[in-house]
Amino acid sequence: MNQPNHSLQLATATQMLQWRVAVLTSYAASGVAFATWVSRLPAIRDGLDLTPGGIGLLLMCMTVASFISISASGLIVLRLGPKLTSWIGSCMVGAGLVTVGVGASIAANPIVVATGLVVLGLGTASWNTASNVEGAAMERALGRHVMPHLHGAFSLGTVAAAGFGAWAAAVHLAVFWHFLIAGVVVTGSVVAAGFFFRAEKTAAPARAHRSEETDTFQDPSTGPLPIITPGSAETGAAAAPLDNKRLVALAWRDRRTLLIGVLVLGLALAEGAAGDWVALALADGYGQSDAAGAVGYGLFVTFMTIGRFAGTAILDRFGRVVVMRWCSATAVVGLALFVFSPVPWLAFVALAVWGLGASLGFPVGMSAAADDPVHAAARVSVVSTIGYGAFLCGPPLLGLLAEHFGILHSLLAPLVMLVVSFFLAPLAGQTTGKSMQPNEAR
Repeated sequence: MNQPNHSLQLATATQMLQWRVAVLTSYAASGVAFATWVSRLPAIRDGLDLTPGGIGLLLMCMTVASFISISASGLIVLRLGPKLTSWIGSCMVGAGLVTVGVGASIAANPIVVATGLVVLGLGTASWNTASNVEGAAMERALGRHVMPHLHGAFSLGTVAAAGFGAWAAAVHLAVFWHFLIAGVVVTGSVVAAGFFFRAEKTAAPARAHRSEETDTFQDPSTGPLPIITPGSAETGAAAAPLDNKRLVALAWRDRRTLLIGVLVLGLALAEGAAGDWVALALADGYGQSDAAGAVGYGLFVTFMTIGRFAGTAILDRFGRVVVMRWCSATAVVGLALFVFSPVPWLAFVALAVWGLGASLGFPVGMSAAADDPVHAAARVSVVSTIGYGAFLCGPPLLGLLAEHFGILHSLLAPLVMLVVSFFLAPLAGQTTGKSMQPNEAR
């Protein structure tokens, strides 16, 4: 069996800058796609005359599709590579947005909307895993924390899209035209950015050793096995797909990886619940207008963005463990205050606190999963699957709870998982390779 060439390809300063801008663009476009349809949920609900339970069932269509996609994302990224996966995923997201727009504004048909959400979910989940694999590779190449900035770009995309969504709701712009514009922007930007991705060009060969997890040898004279690099092609017998499946299976049996996934799950659920239900909770629970609901969600993502762009300095100063504990505790305070606020203005303050608490869960979790470059793609896919599963599955289930307890009180459910995340925070500490900061063990 011929071994592919895994020689380390050093990047120039210009190429590194282009790579970083490209990955930031991909993350920002994902945020635009997410906030676009979330910010117009009240308009979609009113146009289709849906109850909270109906909205929950509609979101479940996207959830099921996303969960199928995210479950297979590890194999998809290992087989196709982050670049091609991002291209295909973003094109599907653009098509899904347009389909949702047609169903909401032109056809006024929940089945068409559900179909669009299925396409949106299938594209988003694998694209997000590809972005995390690409971002983790860039973080390792730079040798310092950049994941918070990348997820901050996602948040900037949500802020911009939420602001545009608030304006669109205020002027009663048809959902179709809104989603058509967003779909073109999302797909076009990611396709252009993908040409500068470098994860598949910067995989350094590992030293020779016997791996207890894979029970295989890695020979420095030939480089590591094809399964190590996402998207690597094999010129000999078609053994790579089998190896990739085994690599992902091993990641699902790794205790630390699974517990990091649970850690991310709590904070992801808090973030996802805000994304899907804040606008409706402000409208139904506090008597605010649809435009005010979009502004409230924009406030949440604005403070989440602030937390993410401040995250690099905070992580360098305090380390992952302290930061994850702080995030979990702050999210609990913000979420509880939002639910029990006696006046609307205090609920908006609570959204700012909630946003800060939810800001670093995903980026720190992705960095922790990618500590070992040999297993980074597989382990990132596992943590992504668990985290995005909560992010996507939780909010629709909250819709079913809202039928019985109201939207506001249904938001108390994520508090339990946030407490679990608080106690799992020590697992985020660096375990392999050179630490990125002196306080990582805290």
